[in-house]
Amino acid sequence: MPRRSVLICLVLAVLIALPIVLNALGNYYIIHVAALVGIYCILCLALNITIGYTGLLDLGFMAFYAIGAYTAALLSVVGVSFWISLPAAVVAGGFFRYVIGAPVLRLRGDYLAIVTLAFGEIVRLILNNFDLLTNGPKGLPRVGETMTPVRLGLWRLDNDVHYFYLILFFVIAAVFVSYRLEHSRLGRALVAIREDELAAQLSGINVARTKAVAFVLSGMFGALAGAIYVHWIGFITPDMFTFWESVLLVSMIVVGGMGNIAGTLLGVLLLVGGPELLRSTLGTRFVDYRLLLFGAVMILVIIFRPQGLLPSRRRALELHRTDTGS
Repeated sequence: MPRRSVLICLVLAVLIALPIVLNALGNYYIIHVAALVGIYCILCLALNITIGYTGLLDLGFMAFYAIGAYTAALLSVVGVSFWISLPAAVVAGGFFRYVIGAPVLRLRGDYLAIVTLAFGEIVRLILNNFDLLTNGPKGLPRVGETMTPVRLGLWRLDNDVHYFYLILFFVIAAVFVSYRLEHSRLGRALVAIREDELAAQLSGINVARTKAVAFVLSGMFGALAGAIYVHWIGFITPDMFTFWESVLLVSMIVVGGMGNIAGTLLGVLLLVGGPELLRSTLGTRFVDYRLLLFGAVMILVIIFRPQGLLPSRRRALELHRTDTGS
């Protein structure tokens, strides 16, 4: 068996056994953190499609996370099953991603970043002020309402261990889709657009359609993560989907390595799992130094590893050529 397959099997075995062992030891906090890391893994793999593969800087990605979460929450409180609200949230995320992407994808660079940032803030403000539907800053579900419990056959998911396995399943699905996309004809077209949009167009690639497909696909995955998150946590407010959360997602991809699946997962583990584990060991005082440490990590990575800790081979070679001036 190839070494990579053995490594993947070992990692999966550890992940499957981890919550069982921690649950037996009574360490529920680590299980909660592991599930949270899984949610961010889905989000960052989705964002990596637009930033890492296509080279489109998106600073408002949390908007689609919010759209998925609110769609699933609104459907759930009226009695819709999780397994129906989940695809509904994914479709909603893809729809709004297409609506915003159609005019926005004509822009490039900083202009695209500014427009996506503005869209993210518009969505958050709508969620904050549209009390009739979203209950405003008080969030969902409203007082007295309950969300439909998640069931898998006769099995009801009602604790962090159950949700950990559900989230792990979707993380594996997201990794599989990302891997297949990266090695597909569409993935190669995305990389070609990232490298030189004009040259890609001259080589016969439909740039507008290809970018739209990548944009919609990432939005659907973002909404999927939001739908799972709200069923797991059981409550959402607009304050959970701020601009800074979008910046944090971009930072995870930059630190881990843009365009690389393993790098993206590593970035999530460091910037989501790392601070939470430090807080559990060093206490709440660590919160005061969290942003300081976060900034220090970003500066060190940019200076010593500008391509990220685990860059894709192609991007590493590109940066090497640039650094040497050849």
